[in-house]
Amino acid sequence: MKRRNFIKKASIASAGILTNNSVFSGTSKFTFSPNDIINIGVIGTGQRGTGLTSIINKIEGVNVIAAADVIPFRLQNGIAKANKKAKGYQNYKALLDNKDVDAVIIATPFNTHSQISIDALDAGKHVYCEKTLAKGYEGIQQLINKTKTSNSIFQTGHQYHSSRLYTYVVDLIRQGKIGNITSFECQWNRHGNWRRKVPNPNLEKAINWRMYKEFSGGLTAELCSHQIDFVNWVLGETPKQVMGVGGIDYWKDGRETYDNVHLTYSYPNGVKAKFSCLTSNAKDGYQIKVLGDKGTLIIDYKDAWFYPEGKKNKVMGEVDGVSGATAKWDKAKGYNINIAHLDPSKQALLDFKNAIINNKTPLSNITSGAKTAVCVQMALDAMYNNEIVKWNNDMIF
Repeated sequence: MKRRNFIKKASIASAGILTNNSVFSGTSKFTFSPNDIINIGVIGTGQRGTGLTSIINKIEGVNVIAAADVIPFRLQNGIAKANKKAKGYQNYKALLDNKDVDAVIIATPFNTHSQISIDALDAGKHVYCEKTLAKGYEGIQQLINKTKTSNSIFQTGHQYHSSRLYTYVVDLIRQGKIGNITSFECQWNRHGNWRRKVPNPNLEKAINWRMYKEFSGGLTAELCSHQIDFVNWVLGETPKQVMGVGGIDYWKDGRETYDNVHLTYSYPNGVKAKFSCLTSNAKDGYQIKVLGDKGTLIIDYKDAWFYPEGKKNKVMGEVDGVSGATAKWDKAKGYNINIAHLDPSKQALLDFKNAIINNKTPLSNITSGAKTAVCVQMALDAMYNNEIVKWNNDMIF
């Protein structure tokens, strides 16, 4: 392919997909033992794809042997990140034809997730698909339907769903440590324009796809989705409706997706969950507050605190019997919850490996990922159409 034609295709398709209708036959190995090596192909070698490759390099029994991206310099970066020599492909479908690839990581633009995942399942590969799972109700449903006819392991890349800290906090909540849940307050604030440098103007949309509605769900899909997934997980249900607003109010740079979003979901049990995401103020960064009538849990990337209602002189053992002796009181955040846990992304990849070896459904699976993706689409419809959007009852999980 001539270079100018390649760049043209890249800017249209963004950083992950060249379409055709080829059909694959499942060829991967499906029975693994703990001593087997699982060979991974990374589709989409931007920041997230190469970041996951670096983590995989440190996990025993898993190797990145292939990488695919339509942008040449990113493909080269992806190949260079692998511990062992990896094969590079401009077209991800050629990677899927590689019989040595057992599983794939899909870290491409949001709008390509569904089709690439379907093609990977058709090729007999195990799939780790980055969040948000898929764009639009049709894409979500098509992927759900495909997983039902596949023997492959499918994991959605909501890495906090794999975090042992988050799992522990969910257990605390379900044991009644904060009493009856009254609401959630979630934020993910940053201060920056969220742009990537573009070496060639023709690659603007391929590299900064997050800024354009055709390819992206903006802040809601890229950031808020993690916390939406957590709320669904804690409550064990999905919201009945959402309302929200957003705008392009700070970064006047030609973007189409909002630079701030504010969402409120209402759940059938009466609980309300609020989500906000800014790109013009980073105060308190990432944070989840779970408020109950007996106390509040505050969670960030790697730590959690319990703040009981009333006086602080409650026995910490009632909250965390394992670490109560070392719990520290913070006037602003309460008692810290000490629980050993790995980086969530590493834990998620370890869970993917173990799910393949044990033929086990991951905790962050097609169902949890699809329900969160529906919530994201509801929010996008609510903000863009300025309306209250109800749960889509036509979805079949």
